[in-house]
Amino acid sequence: MAESLEFSKNYNDLSTNRGFQFEFFCDRCGNGFRTNFKPFSLGAVTGVVDVANSLFGGILGRAADVSERISSASHERAHDQAFLEAANELRPEFIQCPRCSQWVCKKSCWNNKKGLCKNCAPDLGVEMSAAQSSRSVEEVWAHAAMAEEDKKLATENWRETILASCPECNAPMATNAKFCPECGAKLKVSAHCTECGAKLQPGAKFCAECGHKTG
Repeated sequence: MAESLEFSKNYNDLSTNRGFQFEFFCDRCGNGFRTNFKPFSLGAVTGVVDVANSLFGGILGRAADVSERISSASHERAHDQAFLEAANELRPEFIQCPRCSQWVCKKSCWNNKKGLCKNCAPDLGVEMSAAQSSRSVEEVWAHAAMAEEDKKLATENWRETILASCPECNAPMATNAKFCPECGAKLKVSAHCTECGAKLQPGAKFCAECGHKTG
């Protein structure tokens, strides 16, 4: 009885008569993994017979027909086995969401804390940062449209920056954390200009208020 395997339908079959190779993709982000090429030895033999047959004007025609039939049956069996091995090899890189049933990559699209894919349970830190950025853009446009005397959006009125990922190790932030849960890097650094006392943005080389060099 043939062995069955539950796995994503989101894959490409790159196999030829010379060997087998497969790609499996995440249903969410589209990133994927490719197996190493696995040669099919009988395919090489069939190729040799085909070349010899063409050189000798069909004298080896019957031998080529037999070889083709043997190769076809053997290739199908070898292909099925190669696909099974490929799926088993790459399955640990994916996980199926119990809510939406999609197969997603563990590296980028799985929320370990919630036990769901990030479509069903997004990282809150990432969503907060995206929402804040969207709101900030709206404020910038509204600010630009205001009369000069009505502009109230000074530096101190801007909201605290929320990081979507750690600047040191790039780990996604599930919450508005003070320290990275992966590498321990400090995420909230409060710095002020030594010249005018204004709050400095992270990584700023010059003060946005007075132009004083920070470093």
